Amino acid sequence: MIQKWNVTIPELTGNESRGVYLYLPADYDWSPERHYPVLYMFDGHNVFFDSDATYGKSWGLGEYLDAFQVPLIVAAVECNHHPDNGRLSEYSPYTFYEPDFGHVTGRGRVTMDWFVHTFKPSIDRQYRTLPDRPHTFIAGSSMGGLMSLFALLEYNQVFSRAAALSPSLWVAPDRLARLVRGAEVRSDTVLYMDYGSRELGNHELMQGQFARIAGQLLTRGIRLTCRIVPGGDHCEASWEKQIPFFIETLMYELEVCL
Repeated sequence: MIQKWNVTIPELTGNESRGVYLYLPADYDWSPERHYPVLYMFDGHNVFFDSDATYGKSWGLGEYLDAFQVPLIVAAVECNHHPDNGRLSEYSPYTFYEPDFGHVTGRGRVTMDWFVHTFKPSIDRQYRTLPDRPHTFIAGSSMGGLMSLFALLEYNQVFSRAAALSPSLWVAPDRLARLVRGAEVRSDTVLYMDYGSRELGNHELMQGQFARIAGQLLTRGIRLTCRIVPGGDHCEASWEKQIPFFIETLMYELEVCL
C-alpha cells in the first residue's frame, strides 16, 4: 500500500509543496502489534510510479517489496524541480562549481536537518515504526546517492545503514574524502554502493574516485558491499534491477521485532 500527500519544507522552498510517498507492508493493517524498520529515500517521485517519474520510468520498488513480503516502511520525498539547479543545491552537501551547471550552493545539510528533525519524527508519530538507529536506513541514486553517503557519515547517530546507487562522487571529491576519513561512525555501520559499468565508461575519472572512496570506507571499518554493475547505466531502469541487491544488504540479519 502506497500513500501520497504533499508537504512543505520552509527552510528550502517556503510554502511550495512537494510530494511524499509512503509504502506500508502488505500486512501493516492486519498486524497491529507489529513495528517496522524505515527506509528514507530521495527523489520520491521516481521510486514507485512511472506516471510520476521524471523520465516516465520509476524503480517500481513497491512491486518488489510486495512480491517478496519485505517487512519495511519506505518514506520517499520528491525533489526540488526548480530549473535553477534546485535539485543539485538541495542534494549537495557542498557548494561547488561545474562548467555544465555553474555555481551551485550546497544545501544538503539543510535538507538532512529537515529529514532528521522534522520528517522522521513525523513518520515515527504517525506510523508503527522501529525508530531506533539500527532500524533506520536511507537510500538514493545519483545526487541522492551522494546524499545517502553523506547522511550515513554525518548523521550516523540516526542512520545505521544506507544504499548509494551511482553516487555523484564528482561533487567536491576532496571534501567528501575528508568527511569519510574524519566522520564518527559506529562499528555496525552498513553501506551498499554501486556504479554501472556503462556510466563508468562515460566518466574518465569516476572509476578512480569510486575506488578511492570505497577503499577509505573499508579502512574506516564500514561494512561495505561494493559492486560494479555489468551493463549498468545511470537511469531508473538500471537502478530498479539493483533493488534485490541493496534491499538484501539493508535487511541482512536484521532483527525485526514484532
